[in-house]
Amino acid sequence: MLYNHLMEQTGTELRRGWTTGSCATAAAKAAWLILSGHEAPACVTITLPGGQRPAFAICRTGLHNCHPFAEVVKDAGDDPDITHGAIIRATVRRLPEGSGVQFCAGPGVGTVTRPGLPLPPGEPAINPTPRAMIRTALTEASGGLLPDAEITLSIADGARLAERTLNSRLGIMGGLSVLGTTGIVIPFSCAAWIDSIHRGVDVARAEGLTHLAASTGNVSEKAVQKFYNLPDTALIEMGDFAGGFLKYLRRHPVPRLTIAGGIAKMTKLGQGRLDLHSKRGQADMAALAQLAAAGGTSASLTASLATCPTVAEAFLLATAAEIPLGSFIAQSALRTVLETLMPAPCTVDVMVFDRAGRCVGQAGPTQP
Repeated sequence: MLYNHLMEQTGTELRRGWTTGSCATAAAKAAWLILSGHEAPACVTITLPGGQRPAFAICRTGLHNCHPFAEVVKDAGDDPDITHGAIIRATVRRLPEGSGVQFCAGPGVGTVTRPGLPLPPGEPAINPTPRAMIRTALTEASGGLLPDAEITLSIADGARLAERTLNSRLGIMGGLSVLGTTGIVIPFSCAAWIDSIHRGVDVARAEGLTHLAASTGNVSEKAVQKFYNLPDTALIEMGDFAGGFLKYLRRHPVPRLTIAGGIAKMTKLGQGRLDLHSKRGQADMAALAQLAAAGGTSASLTASLATCPTVAEAFLLATAAEIPLGSFIAQSALRTVLETLMPAPCTVDVMVFDRAGRCVGQAGPTQP
């Protein structure tokens, strides 16, 4: 894991943080305590799904339309989370007996508009685990009884921050999602991105799409969308997480899949790498040279390819010699994809694009 890799590099443990769901839970508990007649608390303790009991500082309390609110500043630790430092607000009001706990999306929190997510269309994008955490916190604040309450969650500047996420593609409109399964953010685990990949598959399947295209970056995504004329919901931005995507698709298959990526990342995929991040290692140039040799490359060019410092330079050498290295790379990547997907009944092809979005190699479609 990158978390452990960075610990080894720096010699210090990276600081963990708190999910948006944990911060919202603390804010909701503080606001409910105020509504119940307590003084505004400086901090509150909540219970996480794993049983941990962290305390959260309350940065601000007040009234909104005569209803109490409390705010928590999100601390994501050392993770590069776009919501680090965001202000999470919970506003509460009592409901008639028997109403239970109901959730509303305030400014900066999105609304679900497509099927396939853990929540039905029309619901605020407050995931099931944060909802359960908030119910537990309100029960703790009410002496062991679950109150009847409306909880409105807001995230300052959430609509703008959501533009930097995959929410709109997933059908979450108007703001961010309130996420978290453990309540804890592990630095560089990229759990939110992987979860977005999984939810993207769920949404596409719920819409009945039969052909998905997973890409490693923006250039390859735009190119493959244009090539196949695919709708936005058929596009999965898997980035470096080929393994996270393919293993999920193995359990939740679709009839047709295209994998699209740049030359270097597809080379690593063809060499069996399922985590394509540069920090997990560079492409094996000797193995790339042998791949070209198996396709009929001369001994002298094979030797030159093996000593190239980058895949990009090797590709230029092969292109100058009219060697279809892109197609060799696509074939090797296709083998890795098919092996990882087995036994899912999915027809697969692989497309390799250069930085200008030109297809420089293709393999398939082939069934496992």
